[in-house]
Amino acid sequence: MSKDTRFKPGQSGNPKGRPKKEQPGHISAFEIVLDKTLTANVGGKERQLTVDEALQQQTLKDALAGNKTAMRKVLRMIAKRDAALAKKKGAKPRNVKLTHHQSADNANEAMRILEIADCDPDFEGKRWKVHAWATQAALSRPGRKAYDTRERREIAFFTFDPETLRWPRGRIA
Repeated sequence: MSKDTRFKPGQSGNPKGRPKKEQPGHISAFEIVLDKTLTANVGGKERQLTVDEALQQQTLKDALAGNKTAMRKVLRMIAKRDAALAKKKGAKPRNVKLTHHQSADNANEAMRILEIADCDPDFEGKRWKVHAWATQAALSRPGRKAYDTRERREIAFFTFDPETLRWPRGRIA
């Protein structure tokens, strides 16, 4: 090699340096999967959907079928969409007030169906008693408060076969 082709002292042969690797950004594998497309049958017609859209469609279908978890997720999606639209339009998101109406008759019937409680035969349907297994389950829950003698009598009074109850130690106030 001749001296003419050598680099002079302090001069680099690659002044720009090594080219940087192109980074895909901060994209997770999960986001990559959600962006994939698939062919789905929607309303009898084939459509191209992203995995995210297909999951939303399935969640909506499950919610309409009565799945409570899917219903909550759909309500969250609606709230998120409303908030995004309100932000875009500059309007405030609407607050939807949900109210639940309970009836003692419905609760009693539910407890009867689940075999948690039944009508006390001595009181011709005017008073309900809880089965011993359900009372025992409530007594055995960790972190329950201590019961004084009066409370123990009341619990026993409203329980079928109260003599079978095993009172947890340290629960008498």
